[in-house]
Amino acid sequence: MTRIMFICHGNICRSPMAEFIMKELVRRSGLDDRFEIASCAVSDEETGNGIYPPAKSELRRRGIPFGEHRAVRLTRSDCGRYDMFIVMDTGNLRRARDILGKQGEGKLYKLMQFAGSDGDVSDPWYSRRFDIAFDDIMRGCEGLLRELESR
Repeated sequence: MTRIMFICHGNICRSPMAEFIMKELVRRSGLDDRFEIASCAVSDEETGNGIYPPAKSELRRRGIPFGEHRAVRLTRSDCGRYDMFIVMDTGNLRRARDILGKQGEGKLYKLMQFAGSDGDVSDPWYSRRFDIAFDDIMRGCEGLLRELESR
């Protein structure tokens, strides 16, 4: 089983979108039993909060089912539980490295690298463009799934 943790700043927009998009891609591929997928934050400012309503709206609009979600923060102990930590941007990558320490080496990736880019996932918190963030995340998750299927 491959265990994947998606990470963004607050765990209310991009990382839960990635979690539920990836879960749906895996389900559609009939691979549910091969993956455990979750999401978290590098900060604790949104801990306990649900998915931001515009992110929920975009998931609904695109036909991606989602369940109950409450923001949680990444901890060093997560390193022993997850095989891959997928961050949304360069700032998340730095903070995740600080939190995970040496245990995270070789497990941290930027989502857009699976879409053939070294860029960041557009942050809808600032841009208000949840559609662009969704498109970035979908491309990254599709690329990630292709890579994992080929392993």
